[in-house]
Amino acid sequence: MNFHVALNAWFWNRPDTGSGQYLRGLVDGLRAVEPDIRLTLVAPEGWQVDAPPGVGIERVRLRGAEHVGKVLFEQKGFPQAASRVGADLAHIPYWGAPLSSSSPIVVTIHDLIPLLLPAYRGGLPARLYTALVAASARGASAVLTDSAHSGRDISKHLTLPADRVHAILLACGKSYRPESDKAVDEAVRRKYDLPPEYVLYLGGSDVRKNVDTLIEAFVHVKAGTGGDIPLVLAGHLPKQITPRFIDVRQVIDRMNMGDAVRAIGPADEADKPSLYRMAKCFVFPSRYEGFGLPVLEAMTCGTPVVAADTSSLPEIVGEAGFLVRPDDIEHLAGAILSILVEEDLAHDLSQKGIKRAACFSWERVARETAAVYQKVLDGKN
Repeated sequence: MNFHVALNAWFWNRPDTGSGQYLRGLVDGLRAVEPDIRLTLVAPEGWQVDAPPGVGIERVRLRGAEHVGKVLFEQKGFPQAASRVGADLAHIPYWGAPLSSSSPIVVTIHDLIPLLLPAYRGGLPARLYTALVAASARGASAVLTDSAHSGRDISKHLTLPADRVHAILLACGKSYRPESDKAVDEAVRRKYDLPPEYVLYLGGSDVRKNVDTLIEAFVHVKAGTGGDIPLVLAGHLPKQITPRFIDVRQVIDRMNMGDAVRAIGPADEADKPSLYRMAKCFVFPSRYEGFGLPVLEAMTCGTPVVAADTSSLPEIVGEAGFLVRPDDIEHLAGAILSILVEEDLAHDLSQKGIKRAACFSWERVARETAAVYQKVLDGKN
């Protein structure tokens, strides 16, 4: 494959976000499996972009502040830069494509959360932005997404032909692995003051994540274990409580679970593999996920998984973990307890998770993405 792709690099410097991780993983994968594809990152002037060797950088003067500047970059700056460098194709790796472009457009829509979930729609500016990017997606030559479930949502709610929407399951970074560096793991244990054994949740506290149900289920887990194995919640807690966020500390206090649930705050990216590896079990009861990367990260680290049987999560877990209804408190608690008390079951799920996770790689993501690029360009020609 010999063509030139311009990539919107707005999230390149945000590897703590899903869009940033996706962009970096895709670029690394494309460089490994399709080195003849020329790549150019388009970023605002003044941003420090650590582009890999052989990957070009094109700068765009950022006009306007904050949200206005971002929209102008997406709608004007990026497509003009793609044309300026002579790109054969423009790829926007998040839901923010331009309405018009001289190059064919590929856009990745990770999920339709702002469109489908009322709590996430925001005020008038946010709703207008969602309407804008929804309209722009309808003009794209191809739409990529992270799961078959998200693909069906996109086809239905954006009224796009199914053959224009391509589901490409994601991968996680190479630092996630089952092999333990005990010195590193123990340093992470001391850093977050973690107990010898714990159950882990890593993610947000917004309402779709369903953390309140998890805490309620852990009341039963505490009763079954005598409270010796706590639940560790890793992730940002909201600065302000709104209909979009759960007041996690209030839920913990209301259920009198202060001795069994520990909120450790956000975890550094480099520490996450150790957090997963040292956990007896990882629980992810989210009601809606475009992909659900923490589940794959935990499986890759060999940690037994309990996840909700909703949206994209079954596509990741398959038969390598417990899938439970997100509102079934007793079933959720029972699945966690089974892993904690049955060593053979925990070992079996760990091995199944590692084997299944090995099927997900950035090289596969890159090959499938490059095939879509080629399909778009063949259709143009």
